[in-house]
Amino acid sequence: MDRREYPNIGETLYSSVLPNGLRLNVVPKKGFSTRYAVFAANYGGAHRRFTLDGKTIDTPAGVAHFLEHKMFDLPNGDNALNILSANGADPNAFTSSGVTCYYFSCTEGFEENLRMLLHFVSTPYFTAETVSKEQGIIGQEIRMGEDSPDSAVYYNLMEQLYSHHPIRDRVAGTVESIAQITHKTLYNCHRAFYAPSNMALCVEGDVDPSAIEGIALEVLGKDCAPVPRADFGPEESPFPAVKLRKESMEVSAPLFLIGSKLRAEKEGQAAMRQRLVSRLALRILCGASSPFYSRLYAQGILNRNFDYDIDFSAGTGTVIIGGESPRPEQVLEELEKEVAEVSRSGLDEGAFLRAKRATLGSTLRAMEDFENVCVSLATGVFDGYCAFDSMPVLESISAEECRAFIAESLASERLALSIIESKAV
Repeated sequence: MDRREYPNIGETLYSSVLPNGLRLNVVPKKGFSTRYAVFAANYGGAHRRFTLDGKTIDTPAGVAHFLEHKMFDLPNGDNALNILSANGADPNAFTSSGVTCYYFSCTEGFEENLRMLLHFVSTPYFTAETVSKEQGIIGQEIRMGEDSPDSAVYYNLMEQLYSHHPIRDRVAGTVESIAQITHKTLYNCHRAFYAPSNMALCVEGDVDPSAIEGIALEVLGKDCAPVPRADFGPEESPFPAVKLRKESMEVSAPLFLIGSKLRAEKEGQAAMRQRLVSRLALRILCGASSPFYSRLYAQGILNRNFDYDIDFSAGTGTVIIGGESPRPEQVLEELEKEVAEVSRSGLDEGAFLRAKRATLGSTLRAMEDFENVCVSLATGVFDGYCAFDSMPVLESISAEECRAFIAESLASERLALSIIESKAV
């Protein structure tokens, strides 16, 4: 295994690519009682059309999420979730637009739990009867999501921003789309996307990297399958498909999200730098210490339910800014003014340096969270960079890079506004 020291963050990383194509990252933490493992597939809700062995395959919305739900079932009738929990592990899984992650933490029985994690994720077992039962369960989950104002304001915005990219659709799909899923659909997608060559295993804790590598080879074998190629359709316009959308629901105060889409760097150091520049720029522009937020908070236009994020997933980059406000459209107007001023005059140097120091500090603190480290390493694997390389890159970012990002990506013509209003009494 390759060993690399990161003295600036006090970490050592062991990494290798196994004969089966699995990318393995291990971060030893001598003396720590907790051990954490993430087994991730480069497969999420947006991977609906793909090419494998020269054949193009289309699948309905919701397959990746459905597959995650069913993977815990074992052929002998056991449930991997129950087995892991009985062995002292705290297991779970999630599916996003771009990845599916299965993970657990434990203080004892780590190697046994790791074998179970690798075994159940690599062992598909579906029947027509169990798929039909799960369709009812996930259908209820979907209906609950459709009644959620937070979910509605988000997916309305995604539909406004993206005219055709499948990231605009709900990860769980719709009741109608999951009705098209069969056990054959699940077997086909598992064969395509759950091959070790399309996956990453990341572990942190008091563990032996060589032992982890041996267990992975023992359970998963050495065969290397071809990697599917996702097809997200033609490139999107940089401008939103719909600028403004309003919907009425049962909310105590109007919810809003302002968004824009980026031309995301595909992989490597350029992709990591774009992610770091964008997050730093947003912190300066509309973070809790920014003049923009402070001014609108003092005027009662914004409250503490306000935040920002940027999501890089399935070949896209999406800026999301929002929360609660009695006047969402005024928030957009004020944001456009702030962006225009930054574009013209640049960023205050003092504010930039304070934000960079705060970001460096929060990045270092995030390195103390085993879950964050393992998930970040896994997603970095799929995007062609190592998350541990972020600190020197972050330190090298200039105020001009952040100004340029704000000026281009948050220009007025790039922004869309999604509003959930209170129903009239």
